[in-house]
Amino acid sequence: MTDVTSGQADPRDEILAIVDENDEVVGEAPRGEAYARGLRHRCAFIEVRDAQGRLFVHRRTPNKLVFPSRYDLFVGGVVGAGESYEDAALREAEEELGVSGLPRPTPLFKFLYEDGAGHSWWSYLYEVVCDVPVSPQVEEVAWHGFLTEEELERRLGEWEWTPDGLAAYHRLRAFRAG
Repeated sequence: MTDVTSGQADPRDEILAIVDENDEVVGEAPRGEAYARGLRHRCAFIEVRDAQGRLFVHRRTPNKLVFPSRYDLFVGGVVGAGESYEDAALREAEEELGVSGLPRPTPLFKFLYEDGAGHSWWSYLYEVVCDVPVSPQVEEVAWHGFLTEEELERRLGEWEWTPDGLAAYHRLRAFRAG
């Protein structure tokens, strides 16, 4: 289905691989159905830093299917059926940042996100440096900025963040601490 006003495909119609607790594919479903039924699927999270080492942070648009209008520490999104985590990470980073020719994101680790409220997805975390100007997708990003570590630390207690992004951020800090 295409949204007549924007000409864009409806994200609820995107076909996702449905996976089990071991990240093995057990079926496929449209994104809208996967979210409505709480079906476990796959996501790619990409930490983006600029050439100065600042972290790309953004606020999601109010029309997002999950966690609308919340701040996020990562770009990324669902992995389509038949798509690899690696391909999804590059696609999502370029789409959300509005850039092309981005280096392939570096894989870091994978974890299962579950919040007890029906959200469950295997999440592969990546990192990439984007040294070109960004022009984020207006359908995805309501506000964006590159924050220093100090700025981010101040904002962590002030802004309402996506819970999966916060979980990924804490796991990333522990991963880097060794």
